[in-house]
Amino acid sequence: MHQILTRSLLFAALLVASTLSFHTQSMAQETDTQTAQENTNASAADADHARSLQGGTVTTLFDGKSLDGWRGRDDLWSVEDGMIVGKTTDEAPISKNTFLILNDEVEGDFELSLQFKIENGNSGIQYHSRVLDEDEFVVSGYQADIDAANQFAGILYEEKGRGILALRGQSVVVSETGKKQVETFADAAELGNGIHPGEWNDYRVVVRGNQLEHFINETQTMKLTDNQTEKARHSGVIALQLHKGPAMTIRLKHITLRQWK
Repeated sequence: MHQILTRSLLFAALLVASTLSFHTQSMAQETDTQTAQENTNASAADADHARSLQGGTVTTLFDGKSLDGWRGRDDLWSVEDGMIVGKTTDEAPISKNTFLILNDEVEGDFELSLQFKIENGNSGIQYHSRVLDEDEFVVSGYQADIDAANQFAGILYEEKGRGILALRGQSVVVSETGKKQVETFADAAELGNGIHPGEWNDYRVVVRGNQLEHFINETQTMKLTDNQTEKARHSGVIALQLHKGPAMTIRLKHITLRQWK
């Protein structure tokens, strides 16, 4: 009887020790997992902070007096009263889209801000784009759209590329293969009500990695995450568009670029 009792107590002690060891190991694993997750979150937070819209260096891209630093057709682009003015006429229509191109390429993250006023026709702001024809000032790449009919203003279009990538009110993720996953975050017509053709409007383009965002009058109009490696671009020129078709005028001013190093 004494031996049976001793063996029972020994078994119970071993069971308790084993249970304590298991719980200790589990708690250690949970702590390691939590620490790893906290490190991951901290790294993500650091990355977001590095790409925040605060700080950075702001450069004025247009001095309000001349087109120094830009290139384009002299017969179509001029400076008037502190504005860049692009103008086509019915008497001398253009046969293809043409652009006023910033001489210096821009690489990486940035925030481009300007004011625009459009009279008739269609225009746009190219970024991370490449020049296809230096003689005719033709470019290809991402475009923040502008139009007098207020149908496309604020969308993301890829000039001479994949076409419309994100409509107003859409958040789009483009996969490696080019497939688009689309979510709607706002009504396109309601967003259009906040844009005023024929009047001055504020436009902001924000690029952070492969995430592209457009804002007009401080209201977000679209968001795109471009994961299609062979198509996405992370550097290139900024350019302003004159679209072929009926006579049109686009006016732009207060053009600045904020960059983070």
